Amino acid sequence: MARPVIAVVGVCAAGKSTLARGLQEAGYEAYSVPQEHSVVRRLYAKKQPDLLIMLDARWETTRRRRPDISYGPERLEEQRQRLRYARDECHLYLPTDGLTIAEVRQAAIDLARQWQERQGAATGGW
Repeated sequence: MARPVIAVVGVCAAGKSTLARGLQEAGYEAYSVPQEHSVVRRLYAKKQPDLLIMLDARWETTRRRRPDISYGPERLEEQRQRLRYARDECHLYLPTDGLTIAEVRQAAIDLARQWQERQGAATGGW
């Protein structure tokens, strides 16, 4: 059964790289998109992924995860504004504040498995 190509977007320190790496380790083609720094509205769509996951985190969480961040909460809001199209179009929006790395990864894998099941059903597969 085919596996989906998964793009991961989100604000800084939300867990994009960690999730993409975890999905790759689980056998999925996944990549992190630096959408929050881009003025291209749909940069995530450039490679035409099958699934789009958007991760988010509160300011307090980003500061805890990256104490060296030199900007304030207004920059995080600016990133969310740049990600508004991704949030509207994503298959999974996931605030990661109270979640473990394993929980975030499992939510993404669950989404990927649902996609695979729908693809199998659509093509008459098992």
